[in-house]
Amino acid sequence: MPTLMTTDTIVATATPAADGAIGIVRLSGPQALPLLRQVFCSRAGTSPAWRSHQLYHGGITDPATGQPLDEVLAVHMAAPHTYTREDMVEVQGHGGSATLRLIVALFTRLGARPAERGEFTLRAFLNGRIDLAQAEAVASLVTARTPAGVQQALGQLDGRLSAEIAAVRALLFDPLARIEAVLDFAEEDVPLPPRATLRDALAAAAACLQTILAGAARGLLVHEGARAVLVGRPNAGKSSLLNALLEADRAIVTPIPGTTRDVLTESLNLDGVPVTLVDTAGIAARTNDAVERLGVERSRAEIGRADVVLLVLDGATNPSPEDAAIAAAIGERPGVVVLNKADLPPRYPAAAAQDLLAAKPVCTVSALTGTGIAALRSTLTQLVVPTTGAAGDDLLLGNVRHVAALRRAADHLAAAQATLDSAYPLDMVTIDLRGALDALGEVTGHTVTEDLLDKIFSTFCIGK
Repeated sequence: MPTLMTTDTIVATATPAADGAIGIVRLSGPQALPLLRQVFCSRAGTSPAWRSHQLYHGGITDPATGQPLDEVLAVHMAAPHTYTREDMVEVQGHGGSATLRLIVALFTRLGARPAERGEFTLRAFLNGRIDLAQAEAVASLVTARTPAGVQQALGQLDGRLSAEIAAVRALLFDPLARIEAVLDFAEEDVPLPPRATLRDALAAAAACLQTILAGAARGLLVHEGARAVLVGRPNAGKSSLLNALLEADRAIVTPIPGTTRDVLTESLNLDGVPVTLVDTAGIAARTNDAVERLGVERSRAEIGRADVVLLVLDGATNPSPEDAAIAAAIGERPGVVVLNKADLPPRYPAAAAQDLLAAKPVCTVSALTGTGIAALRSTLTQLVVPTTGAAGDDLLLGNVRHVAALRRAADHLAAAQATLDSAYPLDMVTIDLRGALDALGEVTGHTVTEDLLDKIFSTFCIGK
């Protein structure tokens, strides 16, 4: 878990743990530059001036043995103009994982401590460079799966969410201060603020909160993604349909029923929402094959995990009781009936397909020729992507923790409004006003515990 101690110097590889063209080792803390001086040898043969934010060409050498480790570019970045607001060093070498491990081990032996998950960003937060919402945006930016996800994370990193929350907090601080002034200085006959004035302030804060929360549904989908599961009888064309939706040959397709025996997942971008497409084993009423039976069990389990289910039917065969059994397993989950193999003579009546999942859309397609695939994608988009939320604001909020905290703040605010409208004394309002402020502070880090910081930053990668 990340530590709250920031007086030591930490080191980690800042690039992925795999071979590549370039690898970066990062240090942060008071000994970053002294440690670099011990191991860096300039190619110019002179001692570098180490001007801040300037690259120097040289090599990393073990001072104990004289053994060279790598040819590098090195940069020293002086506090406070760094990511962590501490002195930082980055060594840019070749991307061999063994070389990078040697350089990290050398710095560790000389006195640096291996960084824990997210510790560089944690220091940026603790040193006031970013707030907690912006720190979490760093992780969201690294893991974004679509361009919309990137823009959402960048907006949060740029402080859009923090500014919105600061505006709500400002609206709440004034009525809280005015009420508490009456309570704290009762002997000085401080006048009570008019309830109408307090009511207007709380109403304005509530409206701001609802504006932020309005885009939560789409924002969470852009961040978290959705799961679309393809189910149906063996040989209905599920794998071919997955390939057609992806416009790539990802699933093995043969005329032999039961080709797919396990779950296959691929990612699809639907209007900025990352959708995990899940191809499943064909669900047959009976099978004597133990492997196929396990695949069928997994298919049924995937239905329970789905955000939307595609019931794939073989349009070139007659209806089967197995189709009705699969439809029953889908139940009330969002879904679409896909009548596949439109390139073959039709034998599956459209009315029968519609009856399987009443009130759910039916799309007739040919996974082989591509007929109807665009219409199916459009239908999926309508099922998966919410249309509610103000334009431009619907990508503001994409973190489950933030949504939960803001909803608690909204609940406290509603309770404060109800108290204000009742005959209760004004000091009762302060209880929920403080609750709302604390909930808002959980998002930006104004009210945060060490346990919560541990939980958040332990999800980061090493070196970030």
